Amino acid sequence: MVSVRLSHLKKFSCCLALGSALLASSLPASAAVGFWQSIQQKGVLRCGAATAAPYVMRDAKSGEYSGYFAELCRDFGENVLKVKVQFVDANWDTLVAGLQSDKWDMALGLNQTPERALAVAFSAPAQDYQVSFLINKQNPKMEGVTNKLADLDKPGVTFAVMSGTSQDKAVTAAIKKGTIMRLPGNDETRLALMARRADVLVDASDTNHLFALANPDWAKEILPVPALAKQGVSFGLPRSITEADRDVIDIYLTQRRATGEIDQLVNKASMEANAAK
Repeated sequence: MVSVRLSHLKKFSCCLALGSALLASSLPASAAVGFWQSIQQKGVLRCGAATAAPYVMRDAKSGEYSGYFAELCRDFGENVLKVKVQFVDANWDTLVAGLQSDKWDMALGLNQTPERALAVAFSAPAQDYQVSFLINKQNPKMEGVTNKLADLDKPGVTFAVMSGTSQDKAVTAAIKKGTIMRLPGNDETRLALMARRADVLVDASDTNHLFALANPDWAKEILPVPALAKQGVSFGLPRSITEADRDVIDIYLTQRRATGEIDQLVNKASMEANAAK
């Protein structure tokens, strides 16, 4: 009786071992050893990069990447993972597909949207994208305004926005008392503000930030409350990444954001972008 039971026990143990081996062999290598550990074994972190100042910029002559997302990717790879960092040329149409097809390990500067979340995972936001306002500080109409939307949404206040954009959609839904001036391009909206044909320039916060830094004597950026079209801007990651591995990049970004280091990188990149124009 005992020998029979031992025989069954041995067969059961063999089946367990075989099943475990088959399961392990069916898992991707990155899942078996951890996503970041697999990159450390390869010695290279591949960063998919589509250019858009101040997120990612590329010098036409040297091919060197800069911009605050490029700097974060380089720092994370070299100083956290202790590996080389390789930037892979991409465009905004291929960033998500490149993650899915393993052409790169992280995608730089992706806005968090529900549609993208069906295909990829996101890190914690490095910064927030939102629609912002730019005003002329010398305009008497703007005296004493705060970041409250109600301070600006008044009769006699004109908002200049590029027609048909997401900014146009957001400001149209928010502004009830002011006048909206829809123009064909960014140059026209900026000229309208500078000539005081418009009182408020409506654009993406990163674009307005660049313009405000280039014109500190008269330009002031306002992030309205309540926020308009606010989205986190993050690293895109493979959707299969584990929660533990995502914690690694999330902790890195959260700490750097809390200390103001990312804001410093944004300002540096914005000034570089203005200098290059």
